Amino acid sequence: MRIATWNVNSVRARTARIVDWLERSDVDVLAMQEIKCKTEQFPYEAFEAAGYEVQAHGHNQWNGVAIASRLPMTDVVRDLPGQPGYANTGDPVVEARAMGATVEGVRLWSLYVPNGRELEHAHYGYKLDWLRVLADLTATWRGQPLALMGDFNIAPLDEDVWDIAAFDGATHVSPPERAAFQALLDAGLVDVVRDRAPGFTYWDYKAGRWNKGEGMRIDFVLGTPELADLVAKASIDRMERSGDAPSDHVPVIVDLDLDTELDDDRPMIF
Repeated sequence: MRIATWNVNSVRARTARIVDWLERSDVDVLAMQEIKCKTEQFPYEAFEAAGYEVQAHGHNQWNGVAIASRLPMTDVVRDLPGQPGYANTGDPVVEARAMGATVEGVRLWSLYVPNGRELEHAHYGYKLDWLRVLADLTATWRGQPLALMGDFNIAPLDEDVWDIAAFDGATHVSPPERAAFQALLDAGLVDVVRDRAPGFTYWDYKAGRWNKGEGMRIDFVLGTPELADLVAKASIDRMERSGDAPSDHVPVIVDLDLDTELDDDRPMIF
């Protein structure tokens, strides 16, 4: 079974590109982030025409997550249990940043971790609270094949940014954020992609970052040991950052050694 995660940065703006990539890449399950639409606005028809069921979770033109699968999904959940909200004005609002589903016995979560914005911004504390809840939940989810997939908005190692000096005093690399990421690993998760596919997953639109190779590694697939044991290979589709109107993120792909009902229909590759 081939699974992938991709911050698509507006699914309606890139529907054709995403569906075309799904078909070319022979992906069974895609976790999407930043769909940037309400649940009812998701372009379901285009995905369904390609053979994918979609479960989406969006409130407005910001954030939003979804899972597209050509295999049956069960136990679909929107939001993390106890997920904190953000109070921009008024009462805290639980944003559309998490969705879980089970596919072929594997529990998958599509996650869009808050950005943090600036170290002194209220969104930074919100981000750390959000990650604390996620780590606490992860400790209770052990013992099953499970993957947390998505945009974590953290570069856990210095090598995960093009120039660590350029990030002095910035979010994504601060010690508390990196500690929050490490807490997920300490809760029993494994980065199943890093050793198999080095490199960046995000290049900002500003300042020609893509052409300069100035990227970041902030999109991950973190799995339990039971999930890690199933991983056959992994890759980062860097070229999806090029071409016409790309997302600023690229897909991260993981192949699981798990037979499905679709395997007999896969094309032969020589």
